Parts: sequence; C-alpha cells; structure tokens
Amino acid sequence: MLNSTIVIKIKQRLNKLDSQDYDNIECWQVVESFNKAQVEWVRRQLHGINIVKEGDEASTRRIDDLQALMVSENLTPNDEQYYYSADIPSDYLQWKRVDTFARQGCCDNRRMTIYLAEEANLNQLLRDDAKKPSFAWAETFATLKNNQVNVYTNGEFDIASMALTYYRQPVKIQIQGCVDPYTNTETLQNVECELKDDIIEVIIDEAASILAGDIESVNQFSRGTETAERNN
Repeated sequence: MLNSTIVIKIKQRLNKLDSQDYDNIECWQVVESFNKAQVEWVRRQLHGINIVKEGDEASTRRIDDLQALMVSENLTPNDEQYYYSADIPSDYLQWKRVDTFARQGCCDNRRMTIYLAEEANLNQLLRDDAKKPSFAWAETFATLKNNQVNVYTNGEFDIASMALTYYRQPVKIQIQGCVDPYTNTETLQNVECELKDDIIEVIIDEAASILAGDIESVNQFSRGTETAERNN
C-alpha cells in the first residue's frame, strides 16, 4: 500500500476529509502514529507460547502474517571461558532460536540443540547433570543479557559458529518531503510499509486511534486553558 493511500485512509478514519477540521495534522504525526501502531500490532501477535496456542506460530494465518519479519543472521562468537557471547542485531525484536556448531578436540563439529533459559536459573542449570552443557549429548542452553546472546559450554567444548533466528523490527515508513521536528531534517525518499495490505488496514485503525487521542488531549488542554483565563 502506498504511503499516500495510508495518509488518506488515516484522515478518513478521523472523519476529516470533508470537514477539514484538523487538516493541520502534519505528515510527521501520521508517520509517528503509524510506526507506533505497527510495532504494537507485531508485539500482540508475538504474545504467548505455543503450549497454550497463543504464540507466534499458533496458526497458519499468524505464521503467514509474521514470516516477513523472521530473519537469520550469522553472529561472531567471543570466547568468555565458560560461555560464548555475541551481540544481538540492532533490529532485534524477539527471540526465535540460535543455531551453533560445537567442536571438541579431534571430533567433528556437531550441531547443538539449544534452548533459551532464564538468567536467574544459571547456577542451577550449570550444576544439574541433566541440564548442564554436554558435547556428548549435543545439548546446551543460552541466555539473553545486556543485548547479547550467551551460549554456555562450561569450558567443555568450543563454539565454531553461531546464527541467530529472530523477529526483527518492522521497517518504519517514511514520507518524502516530511520534516522530522526532532531532528529538523527532511525525508528524501518514501519508505513503504512491508506488511500485507489487510494488516496495514488494521494498523491504520490503530494509528487513527492514537492520533484521535492526541487531538482530544490537545483539545482538553485548550479548553482548560480558556476556562482558567476566563476565571481570572
């Protein structure tokens, strides 16, 4: 869907196409409200876990809707003696899985099965014979901390490679010629929304609600100011 269409539809949701009561809504406000609504929509779809059928892959429809945001990226693992760490990509939104190949001595590299663990349970997991890192069983765990993925080895083996599969942030739309009031810079080219048109329609509804709330807040403030001035 074109950005120009998104702007028209948002104004239509606000019932301002005919009256033009709030035609002073600037393009940066449309961009900001749409991008905020877009992230909120994605986060709602990612809520929950598959055990209770509320997760991101709970249905084929949800898989179809979110597949455009799922990407894989090779990471550079750094040896921290008892674990290997790697920086999370800047567009990271939510964890999916991490794939690693481990090596030990003269053995061939082995693909490890890795599950995401809670940082609070780290010491217990490292002491538990059934859950601690094991090259023989090709199993270990990872944690997220300080914008890093930490894959634990307990010093038993080395990590040869690491790749993170994750949901990234949706691309933020940009409207050509729009001036950002925060940076005072003009957008030089359009950046379109990458999601499907039926999803964009839902996001437009939410963006219009956000704008309507902002407008109502301004109106209430103005009415309150006028009342105070009359009383004085």
